[in-house]
Amino acid sequence: MATQLLNVSALSAGTEDKPILHGIDLTVGEGECHVLMGPNGAGKSTLGHVIMGDPAYRVTSGSIAFAGQDVTELSADKRSLAGIFLSYQAPVEVPGVPLYSFLRSICQMRPELKTTARKFRERVGAIADQLELDQSFLMRELNVGFSGGEKKKIEMLQLLLLQPKLAILDETDSGLDVDALGIVSRGIQAYREQVGGALIVITHNTRILERLEVDRTHVMVRGRMVAEGPASLIADIDKNGFERFERAGEKDDAACAECPGCPMAGDAE
Repeated sequence: MATQLLNVSALSAGTEDKPILHGIDLTVGEGECHVLMGPNGAGKSTLGHVIMGDPAYRVTSGSIAFAGQDVTELSADKRSLAGIFLSYQAPVEVPGVPLYSFLRSICQMRPELKTTARKFRERVGAIADQLELDQSFLMRELNVGFSGGEKKKIEMLQLLLLQPKLAILDETDSGLDVDALGIVSRGIQAYREQVGGALIVITHNTRILERLEVDRTHVMVRGRMVAEGPASLIADIDKNGFERFERAGEKDDAACAECPGCPMAGDAE
């Protein structure tokens, strides 16, 4: 059994005026690959952002432990330095910041990744070639004017360069054509083989999972974790959809709404 790396316990969170996650439990072991699925609006991306420490969300109860440390109150930058990585569904553009300088600055903040300028340049170049990314992109402003596929390749470059202990990939396959999807899939596979880190893959597209050995599959509906199972659950969902899980989620909401003072009371109808 893998050593526990991430432990999300009874986690509830949301924005200032809207609860989104309700009592989430999730445990990921070192080197494991977990897949998080569910219909649109289930809270999957929110969970990834809360684990990463996105200040747009507020934890109202529960805890997040990573590598034996309670990180519930840590800022996103500290969680990143601890070894958590989040690949965004829609990577933002950062005008005025060259991609190469951005990558170099991040690595200088990580003692285990510090190296000479020459070795760093060689390493970044090698990863770019592996991802079929023109090295001229390294001199451009971060994500500015990049296509969707190019932005996702840049995130794969960061993943392989930073070697996090846990990578949360939020709809990394979204909007990719067949060729770009294949390159991104190879990047994820390379991370598994070369780094051996753990993965939480948030996706609707099972094709990106074809080359991955999945340990556990989780299903979220309306901010709740309603099912968990082996990799075979993915094929079942691919064939039958989320309808039965949505029915289970509706029952959970109805039961919760009966509790005195429950914040879900206004949501269950």
